[in-house]
Amino acid sequence: PRETPMSNAANAARILGLRTALVPTTDLARGKEWYSKVLDREPYFDEPFYVGYAVGGFELGLLPDATPGTPGATPLWGVLDADAAMARLVALGASVHEPVTDVGGGIRHGSVLDPFGNVFGILENPHFKKEEVS
Repeated sequence: PRETPMSNAANAARILGLRTALVPTTDLARGKEWYSKVLDREPYFDEPFYVGYAVGGFELGLLPDATPGTPGATPLWGVLDADAAMARLVALGASVHEPVTDVGGGIRHGSVLDPFGNVFGILENPHFKKEEVS
């Protein structure tokens, strides 16, 4: 069967893919300090109501005065070496939430709890193109 073109309304409503992972924090200054170290970059958007980091075509956004926790969807951030990334996150003050696990096909993932209680997931997936380190 041949695909038919989407209508303008259907195209406008289409899901385009992950853009931003929102991370609640009770202390914006401390959150900004920790995530600047984790991401090895300063935020591109830094206001008292929101701090945003550009990371590999996506955004990690800090929400002040929000309630941290673990429910809901967990975005997985790409890494080249899951074990090395996990060790670095723990050294920066995170605690292991889910240890690095091989799920097959060379794909490995795990997660930590950041100092605020949020899940921060990592994914080593050789099926994605290697990202240029900037």
